[in-house]
Amino acid sequence: MRLLAELHSTRAAFAALLTSALVGTGCDTMSSDLSQFSQTFVPPSPAQAARWAADPNDRENARRGTILLANAPWGGTEVYLKMYRLYAADALDPLVRAAALQALGRHGDASDAVLVAKSLTSPFRQVRLAAARSLQRLHDPAVADTLWPRLIDPDEDADVRIEIAIALGQYPTPAVFNALVASLSQRDLAVNIAAVDSLRMLTGQGFGIDEDAWLTYLASAPEPLLTAPNYLYPTFIRELDIWDTLVFWDPVVLETPDVPIGMKVLGVRRTSDLASDASVPASATAPAESPVDTKR
Repeated sequence: MRLLAELHSTRAAFAALLTSALVGTGCDTMSSDLSQFSQTFVPPSPAQAARWAADPNDRENARRGTILLANAPWGGTEVYLKMYRLYAADALDPLVRAAALQALGRHGDASDAVLVAKSLTSPFRQVRLAAARSLQRLHDPAVADTLWPRLIDPDEDADVRIEIAIALGQYPTPAVFNALVASLSQRDLAVNIAAVDSLRMLTGQGFGIDEDAWLTYLASAPEPLLTAPNYLYPTFIRELDIWDTLVFWDPVVLETPDVPIGMKVLGVRRTSDLASDASVPASATAPAESPVDTKR
């Protein structure tokens, strides 16, 4: 009886907390908050997400469904990959295309890098941003010469140049090196910092934003560029908040940095890659990719 009473008390307190939060936000947002709260308890099913993603008549459904599939551990099946590639190449809505590019970054393979790189010249900033971020996760030396000209383009948005500078940290070529050094003179500090980080990955050196020091090093060092940069793509990290604690049945698992798909260095391999390798016993397969925090 005492346990039941405590459970009822806890439930009542939680309901009061929820009601207080909704009242505090005002009537205009109450229905939206209630909808989001109910979706936490009953998220869309995989079948619903797939139907939304393939909806030809509703761009919002297509965007929302594609994002749900992209963030799902089972979102890399072949039928979904074909849809991502189709949207990345032909979707007219920029948000749908950006969602497809994000999905390819998470579930695609190195051969998708060239397709993704084509969106770096899109007239829509959101598409270019998604392409740059996805190319941090897909490695193909063929796209390096598409990336670095966008970094030194003065008309490119700063946030896109930041992501491009990060992506270039996996390509040890003189052209990439020179573009990163040139970006140190740009007026955006965040671009400078991203370029310095990539230069450090490519060389193992740390000359800060001193352009002359970097150029002198390139000219004087016998082998200035590493053949295999110690590159890991960055991931979103945040501190857990009170809501994450309250929603204990849906724990947040943040993704960890990893080696881009297609980069020939030792690192974590996907379960599907290991399973297809006959020389690797089933007991040696690594766990699937870390679940992505979809509450960003």
